[in-house]
Amino acid sequence: MVNGYQAASLEEALAILGRESTVIPYGGGTDLMIEADDSATYLFLSKVPELKTITEDRGCIRLGAACTFTEIIESGLVPSLLKEAVSQIAAPAIRNLGTIGGNICNGSPKADSALIFMAADAKLRLGSTRGERVMPISEFYLGRKKTALAADELLVEILMNKNGLDNYYYKKVGARDALAISRVSFAGILNVFAGKIASCRTAFGAVSDVIIRRANIDAMLAGKTLAEARALKPAYLAAYDQAIVPIRGRISAEYRKAVCMNLLQDFLASKGV
Repeated sequence: MVNGYQAASLEEALAILGRESTVIPYGGGTDLMIEADDSATYLFLSKVPELKTITEDRGCIRLGAACTFTEIIESGLVPSLLKEAVSQIAAPAIRNLGTIGGNICNGSPKADSALIFMAADAKLRLGSTRGERVMPISEFYLGRKKTALAADELLVEILMNKNGLDNYYYKKVGARDALAISRVSFAGILNVFAGKIASCRTAFGAVSDVIIRRANIDAMLAGKTLAEARALKPAYLAAYDQAIVPIRGRISAEYRKAVCMNLLQDFLASKGV
């Protein structure tokens, strides 16, 4: 039997977490199907309305942390890049329950939605009874299964820029076409304005202890024409060849490295670089 609380509001959820920091928050609870702990106490968030909204303001799309993958796919506000990634997560039954907040907070480098938020330079709004803070998702991950989330905090909302996400490239490499856990995943976004690259953003998942995002390397192409970027491509690829140090596991590090570099080169070629 699973023991826990069912919060009806964000205020109630934060109050419970503030007084009982050992409580484990869950959105959809799909992980409980394989790793439920009868001795643990859970805080279920699926009925917290403040965590279930998808809205937009002048610059951002604001995604509640308890929004399911299906709700993301069906929203008219969500960019195609995010929809494409989450549509490849597991099966419909899992997408109907699983949430983006859970996908982010479990700290896995294989998390499909977290990869997109990293490539998009999204920000996370964290809340507690002490107040709120907003941080770049790139600062949220401290290591495998380790995040900057305090014991009394919840991920409330993901803030994603609403512009500059259309010219993208996304690939997920798995052992099969359906129900696949990523062996390597990649997302790239290239924005060109007035004949020059305004921004280049890439992210690699399922390669290291955390999703790889190297903004300093991507910045090598910023401000360059496509022709200039093509001339810089060998140096750019060499920098990533040094930066990508895959972990070893069931899939060899050499395989992961080769796939990463192939995907990066394919991304650049597809965008004219």
